[in-house]
Amino acid sequence: MYSIIRPLLFKLDPELAHHVAMKTFKLLHMFGLLNFFKEPKTSPRLVMGLKFKNLVGLAAGLDKNAEYIDCLSKLGFGFIEVGTVTPNPQPGNEKPRSFRLTEEEGIINRFGFNNVGIHQVINNIKKSSYRGILGINIGKNFNTKIENAVQDYLICFRESYAYASYITINISSPNTKGLRDLQQGKYLENLLNKIKIEQSKLKKQHSKYVPVAIKISPDNSQKELSVICDLLLKYKMDAVIATNTSVSRKEVINSVYVKEEGGLSGKPLQKKSLSTIKFLHKKLKGRIPIIGVGGIMSADDAKQKIKYGSELIQIYSGLIFKGHRLVHEICRATN
Repeated sequence: MYSIIRPLLFKLDPELAHHVAMKTFKLLHMFGLLNFFKEPKTSPRLVMGLKFKNLVGLAAGLDKNAEYIDCLSKLGFGFIEVGTVTPNPQPGNEKPRSFRLTEEEGIINRFGFNNVGIHQVINNIKKSSYRGILGINIGKNFNTKIENAVQDYLICFRESYAYASYITINISSPNTKGLRDLQQGKYLENLLNKIKIEQSKLKKQHSKYVPVAIKISPDNSQKELSVICDLLLKYKMDAVIATNTSVSRKEVINSVYVKEEGGLSGKPLQKKSLSTIKFLHKKLKGRIPIIGVGGIMSADDAKQKIKYGSELIQIYSGLIFKGHRLVHEICRATN
């Protein structure tokens, strides 16, 4: 079915195509027309103390405001991650801010954490009937100074805790000025320390432990990654998500969009993402689980991520280019 719809969607602006597809998908769900989608045959995975029905997750960014959880759950995902969400609503960067690199099977975006704010996102989650594993990806508002960023994360962390299966700390988007500085030494240590203290408090308050994952960039040097790994271990983080989008254009130098600012995802991200995963696996030695994301366009891509250390994987651009059959193909190949 997607092979018929895709050419029509790809004639539209990428952001408009996204909204049209998701609104249509939600409508189909309302009328029960997604119930014929079969669940993939899967093997459960225990990661972060959580039982995932399969290892294929939806990466953050597709459902920023948690508006489509119920219909997305019909696609066979083992888990869904919503966001990135910030304390206050914000419109994000000016349009156009999304560019489809069809030949390269890539996407460049500079959305800038456009979202309705944490309060509305939580209200949307409350309305959902989904009872599977749900990750909530949190970030800082664009006008929050880097020195005060921790407070934004703590606000979202507190609001999310009761409703999340796990919480992702997004410190790696290239589309919010200064955000990636939070991956560096003193900023990262301060953030992880405060999050860990808050996690301990909320565990007592809610009588449940909600794991924390840190989402990192593919553009870090090995020296920077080494520091990140040491701090993840020091503060006993529950998982690391590798990776976010890249500012590198090495793999798309012939694209008409090569000079567009933003984060590059999809097939051109494969090598950088995999290189990061390999390094993390070698450094962490299985002490912290890795969730692999970036350039997964086939079952073989997913198997490669798993081979080099990922315990779970996530897709986004692959879903745009290949459709929901990709979820089933990966599940069959990794069952």
